[in-house]
Amino acid sequence: MSKPSLPQGTRDFGPAVVRKRNYILQTIRTVFELYGFQPLETPAMENLETLMGKYGEEGDKLIFKILNNGLDNKDKEVQVRADFEKVLEGKNVKGITERALKYDLTIPFARYVAMNHTQLSFPFKRYQVQPVWRADRPQKGRYREFYQCDADVVGSRSLLNETELALIYHEVFTRLGLSAYDLRINHRQVLAALAEACGGSDQLTNITVAIDKLDKIGIDKVKEELVTRGLTADQVSLIEQYLAIKGSNEAILTGLEKLLGHSEQGKSGIEQMNTVLAQLKDQSINIQLDPTLARGLNYYTGLIFEAKAPATVSIGSIGGGGRYDDLTGLFGVKDIPGVGISFGVDRIYDVLEELQLFPKDLQISTRVLFFNLGEAESKKAFELAQMLRARGISAELYHEATKFDKQFKYAEKKNIPYVIIIGEKELQEQTFNLKNLNTGVQSTQPVAELLTISFT
Repeated sequence: MSKPSLPQGTRDFGPAVVRKRNYILQTIRTVFELYGFQPLETPAMENLETLMGKYGEEGDKLIFKILNNGLDNKDKEVQVRADFEKVLEGKNVKGITERALKYDLTIPFARYVAMNHTQLSFPFKRYQVQPVWRADRPQKGRYREFYQCDADVVGSRSLLNETELALIYHEVFTRLGLSAYDLRINHRQVLAALAEACGGSDQLTNITVAIDKLDKIGIDKVKEELVTRGLTADQVSLIEQYLAIKGSNEAILTGLEKLLGHSEQGKSGIEQMNTVLAQLKDQSINIQLDPTLARGLNYYTGLIFEAKAPATVSIGSIGGGGRYDDLTGLFGVKDIPGVGISFGVDRIYDVLEELQLFPKDLQISTRVLFFNLGEAESKKAFELAQMLRARGISAELYHEATKFDKQFKYAEKKNIPYVIIIGEKELQEQTFNLKNLNTGVQSTQPVAELLTISFT
């Protein structure tokens, strides 16, 4: 028998890790609720046709496809083999696979809205906290199964939504202690104007896919990739000029206006970014305009976001999103604009762990441990434990009568701060011995005063 193992890019989470993850998730959920977002869940898998063609060339390659049942049917062997040959050629064949694990939460949400738009009240604000799957190469901060936390608004074109989503990023990261986070924005219409200047809208995907790799491969490799994608030397030179625009937000806006302001798309994108930047400035939120930000997903149409970890941590992006005014149109439902953001929970966890930002008391689950000293004593201890539980104070009774040393070690391993000991003498006198394991202070208290103790 082989040793048990996990699929690459997946992990088990023990109690200590789960508590830390729940701290992150609860912080995010609390802020989402604060801004009026409602919870939603969608299935782990979607029809393959729902997902394909929505994430760009690179993204589609990372979709986990699920094989159909019945492929071992001898009567269908010839057809199955022929279908597999097509799959090996890069084609999607329904006879082999019709479903896939969801790549993100946005496309399933768009599918949900398209299916339920007649029952929804717009603008519809939803948040979603669920795992997603990508056939990526596992490495630090990159997993094949990971959680996303999304917040989206559909049914509104107001830029107030973009402003509030930026504020949500700020509120969450501030509550988590990540005050040095980096939030950047760009606009897909600006990128569309760049594509227009480079020969037309059909160049947009080529440009954004290449630009999106800038941080990873550098400007020279980006230029090489642009050439391999068919762009001319003049077009690559124009893109290089675009990528060279740097400085303050004001300086970048001026540079973009000079380069792309003649385009209606470029002008519109620049104006919208200026509006959001002004609104956020009024809220004292630090946000940086970044022309190199592309987010190579086909469905974005407007403002795009990317949140990065503090520069002292080499993890990179911990959140992102943007406007997608035509996403439900992919499912036959037109004119439902939308905008949303996502938090990368697993990467945020790694950042907080590296920076030691988790609260110290997260690992305290049980506040009070009652020692088990025998049948009569444990009966009384169980009664008192139930009284504490009724008050919302977590309490345990040790599962068997055994040596003090063993019960103390159990309390220490679980970071239980208080133990209560009730022996024969305490039973008779209606008292209990209370020991604070953090301070070592021990006292004898009347049972009647148990509920007056805070155990904080």
